[in-house]
Amino acid sequence: MLKAPLKNRKMKIIVCIKQVPDTTEIKLDPVKGTLIREGVPSIMNPDDKGGLELALQLKERHGAEVTVVTMGPPQAEAILREAFAMGVDRAILLSDRKFAGADTLATSNTLAGALRKLEYDLIITGRQAIDGDTAQVGPQIAELLDLPQVTYVEGISPAQAMPLASTPEGIVFSVKKATEEGYEHLEVAAPCLMTVLSSAEKPRYMSVRGIVEAFDKPMTMWGFDDLDVDESRIGLNGSPTRVARSFGKTMKSAGSVHEVEPEQAVELIINKLREKYIL
Repeated sequence: MLKAPLKNRKMKIIVCIKQVPDTTEIKLDPVKGTLIREGVPSIMNPDDKGGLELALQLKERHGAEVTVVTMGPPQAEAILREAFAMGVDRAILLSDRKFAGADTLATSNTLAGALRKLEYDLIITGRQAIDGDTAQVGPQIAELLDLPQVTYVEGISPAQAMPLASTPEGIVFSVKKATEEGYEHLEVAAPCLMTVLSSAEKPRYMSVRGIVEAFDKPMTMWGFDDLDVDESRIGLNGSPTRVARSFGKTMKSAGSVHEVEPEQAVELIINKLREKYIL
């Protein structure tokens, strides 16, 4: 964890990314109620990719070093190579059978165990992954590392005269946070964590040169023995939640419209609730 001023060093950014199935092509097993992953292409999670683009823009503007970290099976290397081709400096794959079956908390414990080994001013995660839609991992990592966090980030506001400042105490970020009512502009001191929306920045394309060079760059792989993490808090055994069954959306029958007075509407609603044994 870094608390020193930015003077005489580069800002260090870590982006947590995830390989997910392309949900536009997902199907469910009608008997088991589980996802059918065979033949479904994998992609970098869109919110993570928006966060990665934000990090790369900070690198271009302020000379940062960008590291990407992902947890998954060996084939997750593909999105790390994609990140290399986009311009990151270092890539780390957390892969071990002991990590398998993790829910969001166990995943956060594993990622936090890896992040404790690294130096950083800013950790970026996507708001949520499209295969789970929980939006829990980023905030959980922040809690485990005792970091201030800003969620639903849409970028560093261009309206600010100094979107990033270095103070004697360290780095201060000006952040644009999306809310249901509009936006909030916040300032947060490093080290900190931000969860980013896919709409934050349009991800850049990989260059041909970047793609070629991506396969020549060394990638770091860490397993359980490389992390300082309690085995009882990772993987399936460290997961307090389980998915009992998955199912797709079903079509509902058309409803009925009643044009009645308020008193009659109340009576109608009560009768319907009694019919369904809710009352």
